[in-house]
Order: sequence, then C-alpha cells, then structure tokens
Amino acid sequence: MDFVMKQALGGATKDMGKMLGGDEEKDPDAAKKEEERQEALRQQEEERKAKYAKMEAEREVMRQGIRDKYGIKKKEEREAEAQAAMEVAAEGSLTRPKKAIPAGCGDQEEEEEESIIDTVMKYLPGPLQDMFKK
Repeated sequence: MDFVMKQALGGATKDMGKMLGGDEEKDPDAAKKEEERQEALRQQEEERKAKYAKMEAEREVMRQGIRDKYGIKKKEEREAEAQAAMEVAAEGSLTRPKKAIPAGCGDQEEEEEESIIDTVMKYLPGPLQDMFKK
C-alpha cells in the first residue's frame, strides 16, 4: 500500500509520506545528535547560571558600598545583634527580658521638672509669679 500512496502522491516529499503513515527513515547518528544537543543545553544552562551569579555578586558589592556609606546594617546582622543583646540581658534571669530604657530617660527627671516649672513661670503674669515663688 505504501507503494500505491507514494505513486499517488507523485512528487510529494518524504515528509508527506511520513505524515500519511509511511515508514520513517532511521537516522544512524540520531542518538549521538541527541546527546550533543543535551550537552549543548546543559552548557547553555551553566553559562546562564554563571552569568546571573556574576551579576548578583556585582549587585551585592554595590549594595554593600551603599550600606557602608550610610551606616546601614543587613537585616540578618541587626537580628543577630538584637538576639545577642537579649541573651546577654536575660542571663541568670527567670523572667522575661526587660525592655531597654531609651537614652536620657530616668536619671534627669528632677532637672527636667525644674526646667518645666521655670518655663511655666516665665509665661505667668507678675503677681502670679510672686505667689508661686513664695
């Protein structure tokens, strides 16, 4: 039947015969070509990964330069420092760690109260100032 189809098609190409169910011609080097193709794909993938790794390294150098310029720390570094501070503060304690007291709080309360009173006294009329001074 293949012979009849090929005769009916006349000048049709070999591909047309294959589409109609004809015998496919076996390429003796097909396995070798497929292996070469797979190797080329692997090589391209490795080159692509190397390219992106190089680009990311350049970006990281740029980011680090910015961090150094503005004194910014990486998120991991900040978390590590905070964790270390919590561990140091919690050593020997059975309760939860105490909250850090902001700088300038606590010790200077008396001085601040005096300065607030002085500030208020400046804005009071003269007779009221005299009453408070006594």
